[in-house]
Amino acid sequence: MPAKQLHLGAFMRPISIHTGAWRYPGAWPDANFNLNAYVRLIRKLEEGRFDAFFMADHMAVLNMPVEALKRSHTVTSFEPLTLLSALAMVTERIGLIATASTTYNEPWHVARMFASLDHISGGRAGWNLVTTANPDAALNFGQDEHMAHGERYRRAREFYDVVTGLWDSFADDAFLRDVESGIFFDPARMQVLGHKGPELSVRGPLNIARPIQGWPVIVQAGASEAGRQIAAETAEAVFGAAATLEEARAFYADVKGRMDRLGRNRDHLKILPGCFVVVGRSLEEAQAKRATLDSLVHAESAIASLSVALGVDASRFDPDGPLPEIPETNQSKSGRERAIRLARRENLTVRQLAQRLGGFAGLAMLGTPAMIADRMQEWLEAEACDGFNVMFPYLPGGLEEFVDGVVPELQRRGIFRRDYEGRTLREHLGLPRPANRFFPTVGRVQS
Repeated sequence: MPAKQLHLGAFMRPISIHTGAWRYPGAWPDANFNLNAYVRLIRKLEEGRFDAFFMADHMAVLNMPVEALKRSHTVTSFEPLTLLSALAMVTERIGLIATASTTYNEPWHVARMFASLDHISGGRAGWNLVTTANPDAALNFGQDEHMAHGERYRRAREFYDVVTGLWDSFADDAFLRDVESGIFFDPARMQVLGHKGPELSVRGPLNIARPIQGWPVIVQAGASEAGRQIAAETAEAVFGAAATLEEARAFYADVKGRMDRLGRNRDHLKILPGCFVVVGRSLEEAQAKRATLDSLVHAESAIASLSVALGVDASRFDPDGPLPEIPETNQSKSGRERAIRLARRENLTVRQLAQRLGGFAGLAMLGTPAMIADRMQEWLEAEACDGFNVMFPYLPGGLEEFVDGVVPELQRRGIFRRDYEGRTLREHLGLPRPANRFFPTVGRVQS
């Protein structure tokens, strides 16, 4: 029986998640806004047979004081769909996943953009469905206050139904393009959605053919109770955030168990925790690289990162005292809980916790390619994940070290592909093509 296969996404936020990445020796300081850099990076990932290039998005500059913001390399970046459309032209197989908010978009926009990307890329698009945690985003969209957490998720659930319904506007065989008869498409193979719900009203149909994949792959990243439930109901890939094997196994069992109770096939959802990877010729060298990287995070950025994670102003806390009790906020619940658990688990002071969050405080794997492959294989075989969304510490070096070192080690173990077997993102992930809800079978046009 063949070994269970590992799936690898490259999480680009828009480049590295680490605040100090742009300052690392030999890194590209302008990589977030340099198209040529992106082209080189995604081609290297495709050479490494990655499932997907995964790009996050922000609907506002990060909600932190300007003294911290001025040190952030994510303050400027490309709009994801525009960038991924360009990158589709210089790649052939790697999937292209972009974040799009259900709080600050309309379903029509999202359905049309991702359907277009799927056609442009030949079936490689994925939509990371998010509700947006940054309250400052509201101010960019004519609202004085951020929508409440529960309301955001209720809208997201209905938003998913509308977007997928719009993707199903046309049957796969609707477009005849019959030059002799002059009939371009069969109106009987078009469906007006006519959606009227508690949050949304959308007539349809979408003015674009059904995506090549049927639907672009649906990705979700929330870990709260509401996030887990919407993932079990709708997602085909989940960007997990567990920092320990035990947390990951519990999350995996919970979400897959919810799928079982809903009657969904658990193999039709891939759970991919974010994993910060630092490769070295020895463990000591990898640890030294991480220490150098973390030393490049300024204290102002560290406290700002902690404030964002907790949803409160952390600058008023005693920096050398323990983390105080943190009230519930309207921001990301799972992000707040992860920060609190880390502080309690490792008995960190506010200053120590801020420094960790200013760099990266989640799952990290450091060491030689063999050591990193050992841990990835352990997580895969322990049913803690189906693969990883790999986060690179600095660019281009961190990415190249992973592709040239860790990928061959995974391939030697028989748990990662040596070549792509399909052309679409669904094929890479082993996901079925969804049936059209309005036209479940391909029909024949009546004359």
